[in-house]
Formats: sequence, C-alpha cells, structure tokens
Amino acid sequence: MSVLVAISITTAILSAVWGWVAVSFGLLAWAGFLGCTSFFAAPFEGIKGLLISLITNISGVFWAMMIIEGGSFIDMDILAYGLTGLITLFMCLQAKNAWLAFIPGTFIGSCATFAADGNWQIVIPSLILGGLFGYVMKSTGLWLHSKCEQAEDSTSAAAQSRH
Repeated sequence: MSVLVAISITTAILSAVWGWVAVSFGLLAWAGFLGCTSFFAAPFEGIKGLLISLITNISGVFWAMMIIEGGSFIDMDILAYGLTGLITLFMCLQAKNAWLAFIPGTFIGSCATFAADGNWQIVIPSLILGGLFGYVMKSTGLWLHSKCEQAEDSTSAAAQSRH
C-alpha cells in the first residue's frame, strides 16, 4: 500500500470522527478542517509542523480581531480598509520570526475568524483540534503504511524461502 493510500484511508476515517466531535462539542467542523489543512500544508513535518501551523493559525485569529475591533472605531470605510492593509502588513512581517513564518497559516486563522463573525472563542478550539486531527491523520497513515510494508516484506521473504 502506498503512503498516499494509507494516509487517505486514515484521513477519511478521522474526518468522519472529527465531524462527529465537532457537532458533539459545538465546534465549527469547517474551521477544524482548516486547522487540519494548515497542518498538511505546513513547511515542516511532525510536531514542529503542527506547532507552526497552530501558532500561525492563532496569530491569524489575533490579527483578524485587531481588524474587527479596530474597524468598530472607524466611521469611514476608506480608513477601515487602510486599517486592514496595515494589519495585513504586520501579518506578513511577522514571518521574520521562524515560528510565525508560515504566512498561509496566519491567513487561514484570520479568514476563519472573519467567517465566524469574530467568534474567536469557538474558532480557536476548532482550529487547534482540527490541527491535532491532521497530525493524527498523517501519523496513523504513516504507521499503516509501515505495517503494510512490513507485512509485504515478510510475505515476500516467506515466498522466497520456499523456493
């Protein structure tokens, strides 16, 4: 079984589980899938990739709230758009820090916050649990692939020893 097939199988199973968890706990299933996607797209593997995706997602939530809250004090649309531009500048400049360098993760967190009408209290746990599910999806997929490879190797070795 290829790595792609193994990860696809575990991702399918855990996506169904995530859907149930999200509904059961009143979380945003779609935001969790954004957290999961962020992990899969992160520039690093494993725990480091998970941490970077989560940190940047949460920083995006922070920046979105800065735009939402700051915009509430501005009466002119043009100034609110200027605030959005200024905050976006900082969202990108934070990438000078290695732990904040995954700019797409920052924008994922920000967009999720806007999509949830600024309800960061539900966005953050949804993104975090989604990222954790993404990590488990990939880890279990790699484990499944490894087990299948071991089984194929032992089957092949047994067949060769008979000849």
